[in-house]
Amino acid sequence: MSRPNSLTEKLSKKDKDFLFHPNTNLIAHQDSGPFILEKGEGIYVYDTDGNKYIEGMAGLWCNALGHGNQELADAAMEQFKKFPYGNLFASKSHEPAIELAEKLVDLSPFDKAKVFFGSSGSDANDTQIKLFWYINNALGKTKRKKFLSRVQAYHGVTLATSSLTGLPTIHGNFDLPQNNFSHAMSPNYFINKHDGESEESFVERLGEDLENHIIKQDPETIAAMFAEPLMGAGGVIIPPKNYFETIQPILDKYEIPLIDDEVICGFGRTGNVWGADTFNMKPVSITVAKALSSSYLPISAVIISDDCYDIVAKKSDELGIFGHGYTYSGHPVACAVAVKTLEIYERDNMLDHVNNVSPTFVERLKKCDEFDIVGNTRGIGLIGAMEFVSEKNTNKGFDKKGVAGKIFADHAKDNGLIVRAIGDVIAFCPPLIIKDSQINDMFDIVEHSLKKTMDDLTAQGLLK
Repeated sequence: MSRPNSLTEKLSKKDKDFLFHPNTNLIAHQDSGPFILEKGEGIYVYDTDGNKYIEGMAGLWCNALGHGNQELADAAMEQFKKFPYGNLFASKSHEPAIELAEKLVDLSPFDKAKVFFGSSGSDANDTQIKLFWYINNALGKTKRKKFLSRVQAYHGVTLATSSLTGLPTIHGNFDLPQNNFSHAMSPNYFINKHDGESEESFVERLGEDLENHIIKQDPETIAAMFAEPLMGAGGVIIPPKNYFETIQPILDKYEIPLIDDEVICGFGRTGNVWGADTFNMKPVSITVAKALSSSYLPISAVIISDDCYDIVAKKSDELGIFGHGYTYSGHPVACAVAVKTLEIYERDNMLDHVNNVSPTFVERLKKCDEFDIVGNTRGIGLIGAMEFVSEKNTNKGFDKKGVAGKIFADHAKDNGLIVRAIGDVIAFCPPLIIKDSQINDMFDIVEHSLKKTMDDLTAQGLLK
């Protein structure tokens, strides 16, 4: 790797002087400084010192079409020139929002649906919460205020969606989670299985746990359950076989609707348009963001079935207004880019491509099981993870959580690969356009970095 140049040093100082970073150890950042990227091309990004990296996380699970897509840039510029801002309040509308809404409904599993736009997955899930409070109040079910989620789930970082999220790092020192939000057991077989417990028995226990959780909360007080098809930021937790088939009858029994958070999985990540198709979920409403615009501009959406929308519409007529919306709901430039993104997915047969290269991705990921430090690998489509352990025969984790993950991520970066360490879980989520040869390049770096990580941990006495 090249040494920092004068531009990097200048920007680094400004960054530390002025910028407040999200999801960062802010004191450590003052010592280490920022990792400054300045351009991208396809699956690659470049820092200000000219170093080239494979973007193994598609940014934050979002840059599906990679960097430098000229069609998306052209779509944005054309809309900037034509009509750069418009809102959807008080029946105002514009063509990009209308066209995008139609495309999303056509892609959805619903016979009829409506689309509500936002700017991020967090605000879209926040909209979902308000919608289902609104719906239950309209139906006279005024006690149904609670939302179910799961441990290790991630649904956002607003006040309400942070409470839905089941990760301690999102709750710490924020007085979260708030009341009315609770978390059932994570479907993480690797961590939560009992000794000798089969996956089938584990799923049965998950169903029992969920039903007991519902009864404890009082089913008449529960508005809805949120679930990601697979749990991304929690560590790429892929649900065991028949998980959603097991919990859906329980939700139906207590009249609890399922809200599908497709922010990471939507638009091909698991090999289908929706993760819900991959794992046989039966939602009444869907949240999308990230790959909706391939992350080129901030945009999100709630796709809600007409069965639910009609209740909202009727109540809005009684009240005179549906009193919710954002300044940037349906931003025309973001919508135009999203329309073009969906057109590219369809035209370029992105689902076929993902399913063609996925075997290489999953096979190379699985090969990492050969390393003593790797206790578990899991992957589907073009998303996966490996989990580090200190003792492979017992799957015992490290006493110092996150040390192994950081060491690995640093070695990977030094060798030209950006990954995400979630504690001692390493997540992989490359752009959907990645080729077989590039997947092999990525995992060649992974294997080299695993060897270096094991050497470092052994030298520190953390690995025997």
